[in-house]
Amino acid sequence: MTRNGIDLRTPVSSEDVLARGKALRDAVPPGSHDHDPVNPRRPGVLAYVEASNAGRLPRLLPLRIGRMTASPFSFFRGAAGLMAADLAGTPASGLTAQLCGDAHAANFGLYGTPDGEIVMDINDFDETVPGPWEWDLKRLAASLVLAGREGGVPEKQCLESAEDVVKSYRRVVRGLAELPFLRSWNALPDASVVARAKADELIDDFERAAAKARKNTSAKVAAKGTQEYEHESGLRRLRFVEDPPVRTRVGERTAEAVIDGLESYVDTLRESRRDLIARYTVSDVAFRVVGTGSVGWRCYIALLHGNGDEVLVLQLKEARPSALEEYLDVEPAGHEGRRIVHGARLVQAETDILLGWTTIEGRPFIVRQFRNLKGDIDPTGLKGDHLDDYGRLAGALLARAHARSIDPRLLAGYFSDDEDMDEAVGRYAVRYADQTEADHAELVAAVRAGKLEAEHED
Repeated sequence: MTRNGIDLRTPVSSEDVLARGKALRDAVPPGSHDHDPVNPRRPGVLAYVEASNAGRLPRLLPLRIGRMTASPFSFFRGAAGLMAADLAGTPASGLTAQLCGDAHAANFGLYGTPDGEIVMDINDFDETVPGPWEWDLKRLAASLVLAGREGGVPEKQCLESAEDVVKSYRRVVRGLAELPFLRSWNALPDASVVARAKADELIDDFERAAAKARKNTSAKVAAKGTQEYEHESGLRRLRFVEDPPVRTRVGERTAEAVIDGLESYVDTLRESRRDLIARYTVSDVAFRVVGTGSVGWRCYIALLHGNGDEVLVLQLKEARPSALEEYLDVEPAGHEGRRIVHGARLVQAETDILLGWTTIEGRPFIVRQFRNLKGDIDPTGLKGDHLDDYGRLAGALLARAHARSIDPRLLAGYFSDDEDMDEAVGRYAVRYADQTEADHAELVAAVRAGKLEAEHED
């Protein structure tokens, strides 16, 4: 008898698990991942954009279009659902992972652990759902090609970067398959992961990004974007300064609804952290535009006062259904914020201790610290060997993330020791990048023809 599908009584050897992975390889050979990048049933580009705009704030739609038309890589960042449509029905091994869902190269970033250590990991889970691990891997590989092209990297190196994503993914999977379960589960993606991923060219990039991340604190956000005022209690407090269109004030009714949401959110934190957040008080709320795919959804930042001069800035971001959901056999989430938090907690090595979810005016939201110890390495700014190393690093991080929800021994059996998968996904990534460039050109043409309005930022 088992409980919740867990069987702690029947012994299974590692050899048996590896053999199951090899059997999947026989059914879906790695070479089969070199498939047509376009699903003939995919929506048209303009139809996709129009559908994905539904429910967004109309005043921000031109800004979203402006960001998507900036480059093919930017278009790719806002088109996770379009790629999901293209991947629907493509070859898959049958192993289901908790997907990031939008594993493009710019969604790997640096952030701080509770003890202040800087790590690098996947940092965006808006689209997270269970699904074929191949979808994340192919999206990451295609994004490397697009990032390299934007940065002027020769085409051969763009292809090699995509292949190295897969090669590093396979290598890390094999390593994790040989470790004790607790060691593989708790492996932290800190600075040492750069060397383990054989990404030595990125050491300086990582250290520079980590140094910037250490300076990204709530205090810095407050110093740059707030002004002091006298609260009715007589205490001196801070409030946000407008910086439209990115940061704007909200009405009193909205601010009260956000504070109500924060008070409810406390119940989604782990018990020890509820007392922590309860010690703060909110002094201001503002609307904040973020990202490319998220432009138009409701997003707020809340400024909280703590002990003495301490400030804490929290982000409350509207949580929408995953763009992958309609293409996968998954149960609709009861609360989209809870879905995102669950995915992050399952995939990330360390999650924000204040990550939780809430409901504001009937809409689901996630809550997290805003920019706390966060940084990034811009993949479009990497040249030559640095892009190649970034591919190896991101592939390693993705493998560690997937090993949280798939037994790495199964994946190790599927990969075996050859390079068929590397080359197959590499070729696919190049062709998908070509398709993305064509999709981007179609969107740009629509803007020029006056079919869509685009707002470009300085």
